[in-house]
Amino acid sequence: MGKIIVGSAVGFLLASIVISFIKIFSLIALAGILAGSSEVKTPGQGILKIDFNTPVTEQSTESLNFAGGAPGAMSLGMNTSISVYSMVRAIEHAAEDPAIKFIYMTPEDPGMTMSMATAEEVRRALAKFRASGKPVVSYSTTLSGEGYYLASVADKVMFNTYGDPMIFGMSSGVVFFKDALDKLGIEMQLIRHGKYKAAGEQFTKNDLTPENKEQNQAMVDALWDAWAEDIAASRDFTKEEFNSWLDNLEISSAKSLLDKGLVDQLAYQDEVDEYLCKLYGVDEAKDLKFTDIAQYASTIKSSRKGKDKIAVVYANGEIMVDTPSDNAISGIKLAADLAEIRKDESIKAVVLRVNSPGGAAQGAEMINRELGLLKAEKPVIASYGDYAASGGYWISARADKIFCDKSTLTGSIGVFSMIPSFGKALRNKAGVNIVAVNSNKHSDIYSMMRPLDANETKYMEDAIEKVYTDFTSIVAEGRGMSVEAVDSLGQGRVWAGSDALEAGLVDECGGLVDAIRYAEQIAGFDEGYCKIVEYPAVKTTYEKLMEGFGNAKAAVKAMTSSGKISKKVKDNPVPAFEAAYSTLQEENMPRTWARMPYIFEFR
Repeated sequence: MGKIIVGSAVGFLLASIVISFIKIFSLIALAGILAGSSEVKTPGQGILKIDFNTPVTEQSTESLNFAGGAPGAMSLGMNTSISVYSMVRAIEHAAEDPAIKFIYMTPEDPGMTMSMATAEEVRRALAKFRASGKPVVSYSTTLSGEGYYLASVADKVMFNTYGDPMIFGMSSGVVFFKDALDKLGIEMQLIRHGKYKAAGEQFTKNDLTPENKEQNQAMVDALWDAWAEDIAASRDFTKEEFNSWLDNLEISSAKSLLDKGLVDQLAYQDEVDEYLCKLYGVDEAKDLKFTDIAQYASTIKSSRKGKDKIAVVYANGEIMVDTPSDNAISGIKLAADLAEIRKDESIKAVVLRVNSPGGAAQGAEMINRELGLLKAEKPVIASYGDYAASGGYWISARADKIFCDKSTLTGSIGVFSMIPSFGKALRNKAGVNIVAVNSNKHSDIYSMMRPLDANETKYMEDAIEKVYTDFTSIVAEGRGMSVEAVDSLGQGRVWAGSDALEAGLVDECGGLVDAIRYAEQIAGFDEGYCKIVEYPAVKTTYEKLMEGFGNAKAAVKAMTSSGKISKKVKDNPVPAFEAAYSTLQEENMPRTWARMPYIFEFR
């Protein structure tokens, strides 16, 4: 039976390899076709269209995907995104471009394609476009809170005559698992510093603690207050009136939006087309010439002629000591990038773009140390996206200046470690009992098969306290505060960007473009002079394909010998699986974390 199973596995592996080769060659062929496609040209007189269907991410991405079709058929597709910087730069460029007459946008539900902080940066760019004297027109058939936040900046806000308003304010929910874990017999041991450090409470509590409720309420209030202020400033009503309408559920229909001045006109699509034709100067809708924002951004040529450079370093994702994932931050890799930048004499200033909820304290300190060496030689400006919390704040607190959005979540100066105990669950639910045989008293401290004893808990607490002391000292140095002042702002509390500014944790509300402009200024250059270089460099589709091919080749090589399945692996696959499990176990060993309690999502 064992040989049959191995044989089946080998057959499946070979089939997978063949299919992978077919996919790879298909993708390469498609990539070649795409590379040869014609460049989008902006019409002589165009309308810049923003439909918010393309995801807006920290860095532009492009990837190919396979989609199943008819039986035995397979279709290829392209997933793309536009970076925050590219989108904002495109809107600003359009304000000065005589080929663009106005912007037409349809913000149905932008929360599906962009975050709150990104929406804030895009809205700020739209406001500047409008201030240039060119119109912004918005039309929607439904309006969420985020959709109306963007729509409200327009000169003309149009809404479907029978559309659905879905504007109720802002909310975030927290899921607790303690009762479920109790039923399974799994014990979670949480060790932390910071009364607001709620990380882990989802597993040890079944409700918000008073401190956690306080910080969550303060965050929601601050975030919504910033949005409500921006909305009211663009429309003919006050923030107080707006909130009163929401509290009393007075925004219930398209007509109520019009009556209260949230929109300027109710219309069906043909009536919108008629308005656009008048604004554009044509008689029929077929003569309207639209240019999509992503396409337009791709046609903009850089006017930066200088040899000197500004490096924009993206710290995007959870911080790990090391990781092969493009969606996480490797402390080792990012520190190496910063060292390379420090030695590059053509790079005159650095913008560290942080979009991270934190992560492993060890990885954060690797980055922080290298950033200190870099700052000693070149200006370092931090720009915060959605999150720059805990470890994300750790790595950037010593920057020369910190920019953040009002919607940014930052701070969370606190540390925790959490160790589960699965022994009871295994005994009671699975009938499995694991007995440790130790050389020393605490050899099995991280076995996760038993609770920590009093001495082990004290040992962990001492380690947590040391990391917290280091964290507050780094922040005190970077922000010019006393350690006591940092501790009073810390304790794990998460701050909305607007409150963080008032508390002194950041210097100015602004986006990535603002940070780049300031970096040029502090480095002594005129705006738009320095070239922009990104770290890590954005990988092309072809590079990703080749990288994936290389990884597949390495995996196959590890399992084969001279192009055939290794006899050693074929006869006894257990060691290979044991090695894989060992790697997994190593990555999941208890660590000291400087991380936000959870990823907040507001709707």
